[in-house]
Parts: sequence; C-alpha cells; structure tokens
Amino acid sequence: MLTYLEGRVLERTENSCVLVTSGGVGYEIFLPEHALSALPAQGDVASFYTSFIVREDAQELFGFPTWDERRTFVLLTGINRVGARTALAILSRYRPDDLRRIVAEDDAAALTQVSGIGKKTAQQIFLDLKYKMKGETAVMSGTGASGGASTVYRDALTGLVNLGYDESTSGQMLRKVLDANPDLEVAEALRAVLKALARGKN
Repeated sequence: MLTYLEGRVLERTENSCVLVTSGGVGYEIFLPEHALSALPAQGDVASFYTSFIVREDAQELFGFPTWDERRTFVLLTGINRVGARTALAILSRYRPDDLRRIVAEDDAAALTQVSGIGKKTAQQIFLDLKYKMKGETAVMSGTGASGGASTVYRDALTGLVNLGYDESTSGQMLRKVLDANPDLEVAEALRAVLKALARGKN
C-alpha cells in the first residue's frame, strides 16, 4: 500500500499538487486546505502520508502532513455516506484534535460547518465518529484536559507507529499509561509504553 511520498513539487492546482519522486515518477495528490496553503514553492521538496482510494470511476491519492491526519481520513472514509472528498472537506475544516473535541463535547452541529454536510447527515456522521473515536476521547475527558492530553496521546502514538509498533496494541497501552499518569509529557509517555511493551515480550 502506498502510504508515504516524498519529492519535488512540480505543479499545484486548486485542491492538489503534483509531486515528482527521485525516480522521476509524478503523482497527483489531493490535499486538505491547510496542507495546500503550506505547500513549498515549485521545485522544493515536500512529503506526505498518503491514502490511495479506488472507486469504479476513479483512482485518487490523498495526502496529509501527519500520520494522525491520514489515520483520521481512513477512519472517516469508513463511515457510511462519507466519501473521500467529504472526508477531505472535514479535515480541511477540522484537525483530528478538533474532531476529538467535537465528539467529547457532543457538538454534532459543528459538522454542519463543513460544506455539503447538512444537519441530518452531520448527526449520522457524528454518531459513527463518536463510536470510532471513543477510546481517544476517553483520554481527553478522563484526564480533564481539553487539548493537552489528546496532543500527548496523538504525538506519542505517532512516535510508536513510526518505531514500527502496532497502532492498536500500542494505542491501548498508551491509554492505560495516560489514565494512570495524566501529567506525562510525550517523551515520558513514550518511555513508559516502550517499557511496558518490552515487559510484555519477556
């Protein structure tokens, strides 16, 4: 599966860019608005975590600056009635931590701020999102922090995945660590989880 690309920016459009890899292959990558606005100049190097979506009428590649955004995109596209373009529109309006806050605060109406999503559809998406994000929002509410704990969770989990650990297993262990020690910084949380995972192998 194509999950990461790095290369020179060849062209940019209203909602995508063309990235040329060192091997000379060019990929059109559709990006959320904040990634487009931060796109480097033509000829400069950019990199994205990617998700390849295949439909009957199209094959499209979507890119994100962070693994958390890419993972959230995959989560969103797994919801009934949420296609890739709708998921991209949601992530153009809200970052993953914003969506966790929306779920934690039961703010389904916030999704109507996304172009093309009405009240009924927003409620349906919200209910699925609440179920799919229940473990992550539990960290937010359980630690009593609206943003700090979720940021530690997100950054620590990204670090564990980048080290090659299974996202589901390490995510569960990370939640236990943060529930027991809600004031940990990212590096401290990482060390605690790595020790716990090492003990589990012995």
